[in-house]
Amino acid sequence: MSQPLYRHIDACNNTPSPNHLLPFRFGAEQVGWVSSDLARALTFFPRDFHFDARGVSMASRLRTPGMRSDALAATGRELAKQGFGRVRGELFDIRAEAEGAVLGTLDRGAIPLFGVIGQGVHLNGLVRRADGLHVWVGIRAKDKAVAPGQLDNLVAGGIPAGLTPQETLLKEAGEEASLPPELAVTARRVGRLSYILTNNEGLRRDVLHVFDLELPESFIPTPNDDEVERFELWPVARLLEVVRETEDVKFNVNLVLIDLFLREGLVDPASAEGQALRAGLDQGP
Repeated sequence: MSQPLYRHIDACNNTPSPNHLLPFRFGAEQVGWVSSDLARALTFFPRDFHFDARGVSMASRLRTPGMRSDALAATGRELAKQGFGRVRGELFDIRAEAEGAVLGTLDRGAIPLFGVIGQGVHLNGLVRRADGLHVWVGIRAKDKAVAPGQLDNLVAGGIPAGLTPQETLLKEAGEEASLPPELAVTARRVGRLSYILTNNEGLRRDVLHVFDLELPESFIPTPNDDEVERFELWPVARLLEVVRETEDVKFNVNLVLIDLFLREGLVDPASAEGQALRAGLDQGP
């Protein structure tokens, strides 16, 4: 694809096939993918991980989500000491499919390591003024490990174990942008995006649940944690130009904004470019 916007979709989908990795299973259900290096490390945990022609699976004695979760937590701590992943102290649900049943939990820092589906929420903060649509943009803190100083959505965050996208949105809205619950609860769920990305953490198979929130001109979001330094209200045309011409936006936020541009008609969804972009926004799990 030669279209300028599509390069962001390509960047988030740099792994056309994960078949160079080994399937990771709970019984017959595949929940992730592991590298050969990680598989070798897992051979030192023979009580909990077994190997066969189909890849790596957790031991059949670990029959319940709780038992699998406990074994993965203990293994994850040992793997982190060996340089595999890191322990972040936040659990994510493990599912074979994004909408499937919860089969266990895994520390967020090990989600890419095991190639497990990770899910998050992203919120577009929209202000419709007399001179057109404006979008609240977060300026990420310069000391962030990921995308320091880059542009972000008004609110974004991973979905912790046990929470729904809507519950996560309400939690993150207050924590990140000081949005009162009675305002955040009016956000509309508008889409689901996905991608498959290999980076230095492993394989990210991410699903993003996208929400729009119409905000009054009188509301000014303020940071309530260390995620962003400040918020700025931008005309949507300026934001489109930045996404089209620069690399100033956090990698996956580009996808959320491209989706917004299509829905708001800044990019014609019926054009060849628009149809290609729409198809490209759902290449993941």
